Parts: sequence; C-alpha cells; structure tokens
Amino acid sequence: MRINPFVFLFVIVVTGAFGQTEISVSPAMDVLKEFDKIRDFTQTKAGDEAYFTIQSANEEVSIITVSQKQENGWESPRIASFSGVYKDLEPFLSPNGLKLYFVSNRPLDNTGAEIKDFDIWFVERNDLKASWSEPVNMGVPVNSEHNEFYPAVAKNGNLYFTYDGPTTMGRDDIFFSKLENGNYQSPEGLSANINSEGFEYNAYISQDESYLLFGGYNREDGQGSGDIYISTRNKNGEWSKARPLPPGINSRHMDYCPFVDEDNQILYFTSRRSSSPKTGIKSMDSLSKFLDSYENGNSRLYKTKINIDALMVN
Repeated sequence: MRINPFVFLFVIVVTGAFGQTEISVSPAMDVLKEFDKIRDFTQTKAGDEAYFTIQSANEEVSIITVSQKQENGWESPRIASFSGVYKDLEPFLSPNGLKLYFVSNRPLDNTGAEIKDFDIWFVERNDLKASWSEPVNMGVPVNSEHNEFYPAVAKNGNLYFTYDGPTTMGRDDIFFSKLENGNYQSPEGLSANINSEGFEYNAYISQDESYLLFGGYNREDGQGSGDIYISTRNKNGEWSKARPLPPGINSRHMDYCPFVDEDNQILYFTSRRSSSPKTGIKSMDSLSKFLDSYENGNSRLYKTKINIDALMVN
C-alpha cells in the first residue's frame, strides 16, 4: 500500500467526568505506517527499545517485532529472536527490561508438533544489550487448559492477564496472580468493579499497582465497540468502579491494548478508528487517499499525553 508523507494529528478538548482535558493523538511510530494491522506495545524504561505485534488481515500470521530508537528516530522493525513460527502476540516488558512476557499457541517443548491453546510465556536476558533466552512457558497455576492473554506485570512481580475459562463472570475477564516467595499463586478474577458478564481484556497495571487500564467491550457507558477503562486501587487493595477514559482516546470504533510510559505520561493504545470523508468518496483519487491514510479503519498504534493523576481522581 502507498503511504502518504504526512503527520496525522488532532486535538480535542472535552469536558466531562475528568474535567476539561486537552487530548492530542498521533501515530505512535512513523516506521509502522506501512503495516495495516498493528497491535500491542511495550517499551523499555529508557524508551529506546519497543516491541509490538504485526499481524496479517485474518491473523493467520501474528509475529512479535522489535524496533530500536536511534538519534534520527525509530529503526524499521525486525522479527524478535523468539518469534516468527507460531502465533505470538501481546509482548510486555518487566519494569527492568530484563524479562519479556508474551502470549503464544506454540507447543510446550521443541519436540512437540501440535499447537495448543494460548498460554503466557517469557524470555529473559542478562542485560539490556544481551540476547533473549529461549521461551519458557509460565506453567501452572497461571496457565491452564483454557486461554490466557495479555500479561502485564507490576514492579513487585504481580501478574495481571486476560482469562476465558469457566470461572469468569461472563466472557473474558481480568485475572490476578500474586508473586509470593518467588512463586505465583492461584489466579483470581478481579471484582465486579472491573469484570462483568461481557468482555474485559488487555489490562495494563501501573508499576506501583495504583491503577489499572483495561479494555471493555460494548459497555453502556462507552463510546461504542471497545473502550479503555481505568480503575484505581486503594490501600486495602480494593479496586474502584471502572470509568471509561475520555473521548478522543475512546472513540466509536475499537480502542484497546493500552500501555503507559509512566515517566513521560504517554499512553500508547491500538485503535481501529476511521475518518472516512463525511461527504462520501466520489473519485478514485479520494478513494486512494483514504485507503492510504493512517485513520482508515485498520488496526493502528496511537499515542497521547495524559495526566494520570487527574484520571485517578474519584
């Protein structure tokens, strides 16, 4: 697909539950404009190495890729050393950048030929310049005979992820597994302040576990389709009633896969938003321009400055 050399940028001012908020949303990385289906994002604390998933239209191909940031910007992505054979997605770097969690349907060992359900895996490295280890399955009690998706880890090692098994409130739910004495405990679903009879997914946990961002599908208080929600955690470990993020971040299209650069207060997220001309498309030239545009309904990565403290106010 031909890509027009432009920078997509818009500013929205909204007044609502979060007060007046100026939201500026733009493409996350220019080097990803040529790919029509991007999702997930994670980066090192220094912001110089990023991982994301590139998929085919029907997701037969789902590969984790990596890009390094140099003085002149981000390099073209390359396939991560541990990906490219099976369906891999949803990378998440530990706060120190030395462990990367991801989801895969790969066999449990290299001798197996049959793919399985989606599990959470990880790779490790000795330092930020070292190569990644071979993938390791997290095993029980985190993984099960059902699907586990979208791992996110706090600074203390506590794990949050999506689960679709029989103990959910409805469909997909957000589950939590505490790291205690080096071992993960049996996962538990989060409360009804977060989970529901519908779909909850794609949780981002802040490093200090003070807030959680996640996706909720077709909720009554949303913009439509999938929206990103925030819940805060009090000193007793209780989660507040989740609220949708403001319009501009959420849209009437699918918005999901949040990740926060906490030092710089930047939210990265995936969206399938579309800005098709309101007057219609009446020429091949205008059709080509729309199809070549960033905001054309394909799965794209966006970023925006946010004020987390303001969002956390109940």
